[in-house]
Amino acid sequence: MKASFLILATFLLAPALHAQSEEKADTAWTFTGSTALNFSQLSLTNWSAGGENNLAANALVNLAARYQKEKILWENTLIMGLGGIKQGDDPVRKSDDQIDLASKLGIKASENWNYTGLLGFNTQFAEGVDAPGEANALKISNFMAPAYLNLSLGMDYVPGKAFSLLLSPLSGKFTFVLDDELSADGAFGVGPDQRVRAEFGGYVKIAFKQEILKNVVLDTKLDLFSNYLENPQYVDVNWDLLLTFKVNDYLSASLLTQLIYDYDIKFGADSDEDRIQFKELFGLGLTYNF
Repeated sequence: MKASFLILATFLLAPALHAQSEEKADTAWTFTGSTALNFSQLSLTNWSAGGENNLAANALVNLAARYQKEKILWENTLIMGLGGIKQGDDPVRKSDDQIDLASKLGIKASENWNYTGLLGFNTQFAEGVDAPGEANALKISNFMAPAYLNLSLGMDYVPGKAFSLLLSPLSGKFTFVLDDELSADGAFGVGPDQRVRAEFGGYVKIAFKQEILKNVVLDTKLDLFSNYLENPQYVDVNWDLLLTFKVNDYLSASLLTQLIYDYDIKFGADSDEDRIQFKELFGLGLTYNF
């Protein structure tokens, strides 16, 4: 399955990589990307105030390929992040883990509107548990458990390169749980011993990326999905925000947040608050833009 994902990612991004090497011959392609590697370390010896040695690292890769020529606009993005924290003698805990791939193909309908089809896919690299190192730790996630595939058709409002608004009244959302243990438990809204759950509904995607201050780039995406066939009043929300602060060509800081609300996934008691997931990650480290 991992090999299939890498083949898909390569298929979507390879044309842009080839186009970059022949930039003068084909200027319809533009390719951008950044990589960041952040570290933090704490070591204590006879420290009277207390504390515990720890080591943390986080890696983030953000790639984008854009093709625009005549009436065609094809945008591809791939975001991969993986991070961990090692505290004392405890095993490593994940601090970040994501694979997010999107491909959007549009045909111009008017000056700022495109007929558009979107493919979106996201999952994670590694297994996640609720209490690493403890004997009673429970597996709560894994590669392709969950994984989400979104296929949408609609209209995309694109007034410029910084902003886009996709409105899709025809959208399919597929939730995969390909881990046997999690599948048996009926995790992530997929029925017990089932591997896939299909939903049909409406989808809205808002994206904005621009330098808002000198050397400060805001990159944010908001995804909204309502299932026409079951509980349409509960809208799934996935909001990503990345702020990048450039210090120089090789040093930067970044603030990453993600908010998720999915009525089919809850933690603890049966309330809306227990269905809200939030992640925040701040890092300072090495970066490379191309």
